[in-house]
Amino acid sequence: MAVILLSNDDGIEAEGLKTLKEAVDNIGRTVIFAPDRERSASSHSLTIHRVLRVRKISEDIYSTDGTPTDCILYSVKGILKEKPDIVLAGINQGANLGNDVSYSGTVAIAMEGTLLGIPSIAFSQVRYKKSFDKKFARKVVRMITQHVLKEKLPQGIFINVNLPPEPNGKLKITKLGNRIYRDAVIKEEERGEETIYSLGGYSPTWLPEEGTDFNAIEEGFVSVTPIHMEYTDFEVMKSLSHWEDDLEI
Repeated sequence: MAVILLSNDDGIEAEGLKTLKEAVDNIGRTVIFAPDRERSASSHSLTIHRVLRVRKISEDIYSTDGTPTDCILYSVKGILKEKPDIVLAGINQGANLGNDVSYSGTVAIAMEGTLLGIPSIAFSQVRYKKSFDKKFARKVVRMITQHVLKEKLPQGIFINVNLPPEPNGKLKITKLGNRIYRDAVIKEEERGEETIYSLGGYSPTWLPEEGTDFNAIEEGFVSVTPIHMEYTDFEVMKSLSHWEDDLEI
């Protein structure tokens, strides 16, 4: 029986996490290890300057005051007696498309699972509050999870899945698109020597480009993006190799 480790960045009580569990409950043994509160946009951060508190809620369900990445690392390295066969993250309350993946705690869960040698998938729902369809989400999660368990994934690869608000009943294999961020730093008030700021501005848009996750979602496809953990650009390595002779230190 497969051991399926589930986590998220929306917190242990999140509806998306419960839906994720429902989707795979009879595929194998599910273990939930999630933050005790929302940890959105925590990216791939670890807790290293304090101890981590873990609470066992019931059999195979744990929460912690740490980050989403902590949940996976501590589960695999210390708390679970056996290594999971697959790691599932989500279902996130909002999109994780294009450049957003670098900020996402949901995607970081899949990253950590991949670094630990475990096939991993991140699931997100675009426009969650207006369009989350549990039945459709369960179907997609179950189908893709079964495929990954059967076919595995190449080393260093994880899958980033986004569910569209208006599904057309099909999926598309995509590449990450490019966000256009329109953030603004807003000065809220001044308190003596201290100034209070917040992040605001207009909602981000994206560059329309064929084959991207953005375009797939816009057309109603479930977007499935394979992401490699190898960040090195080998072509640029070659083009910069003359630096080794040209630059003297």
